[in-house]
Amino acid sequence: MTEFAPLIDIEVEHDNWTEALPEVSAVVTGAIEATFAYLGAKEQLDLVVLLTDDAEMKALNKEFRQKNAPTNVLSFPAPDMMHPHLGDIAFGFETCVREAKEQKKTLKAHVAHLSVHGALHLLGYDHINDPEAEEMEDLERKILHGLGIADPYLEK
Repeated sequence: MTEFAPLIDIEVEHDNWTEALPEVSAVVTGAIEATFAYLGAKEQLDLVVLLTDDAEMKALNKEFRQKNAPTNVLSFPAPDMMHPHLGDIAFGFETCVREAKEQKKTLKAHVAHLSVHGALHLLGYDHINDPEAEEMEDLERKILHGLGIADPYLEK
C-alpha cells in the first residue's frame, strides 16, 4: 500500500519565527513528514500549523483547555476523522525559545521535537497516563533519531 506525506499549510503569524529560525517552515514540515513516514500513513491527510506568539497561545489555551497561560504547542484534532483535514497545531514563540534555552537545545531541535509531538497528538497519541506517555516518548525518540536529533528527554 502507498504511503502518503501530509499536506501541510504553515501560517507564520509572527515574524519572530523566521527571524530566529529562517528555516522554521522546513523544520516543521520535515518533522511532521518524518512522523507520518515512520507510522506509515496510508491516506492523504492535511493539517495547518500556526506559528504565533505567547499572547495568542495563552488565548487559545484558555479557550480550549481552560488554562490561563501560554504554552509551547497545542494540537487540535479535527472533529470529523472522515474528512482529510487531520487538524491544527499551534506553536508559541516566546515559550519555545525560553524552553530551548533552559533545556540547552537549539531552537531547531526543540521545534522539530514539538512538531513530532503535535503530529502524534493529531494522530491519536496522548500522554495522559504513564503507559501512554512512555509509548509517545518512545515514538518521539525514534522519529527524532531518524532526523539526527538527540533524545529530547535526556537531562543536559
